[in-house]
Amino acid sequence: MGIGDDAVEIRAQGWRTLAALHGLIETALERALQTEHDLSVVEYTVLDALSRQDGWHMRMRQLARAAALSGSATTRLVTRLEERGLLTRILCADDRRGIYTELTPAGSELLARARPTHDRVLADALAEGGRTPELAPLVDALHRLPAAR
Repeated sequence: MGIGDDAVEIRAQGWRTLAALHGLIETALERALQTEHDLSVVEYTVLDALSRQDGWHMRMRQLARAAALSGSATTRLVTRLEERGLLTRILCADDRRGIYTELTPAGSELLARARPTHDRVLADALAEGGRTPELAPLVDALHRLPAAR
């Protein structure tokens, strides 16, 4: 193998490590959020993204990016959450073609109950990853990242 091949293999190994840590975390979060709050990880992500917005609303395109979903998958997810009374859609006042998705009080309350579960399970999953030799360097790097403001 040449130097170029080594670089490709290093990147591929890094990607496999990242995917393994992501899988560990997502599986743990999915199990806990579903069991304790009847929420999927992506539903939690949407409620959390909306809660972090000034005014608690986002355009559908922004929400799709925040949840890493396609436009059609976001529309289906928003419809399910709207049917559960956790969010609502409203027309944008300055652009009639635009639709905002907004967190409802019920969505905010569910998120407030689910957030401690999410944070606890995330911490536990990262601790488990930190005890796995292949994942430990990545977990250490995550802990060194600056806190978001």
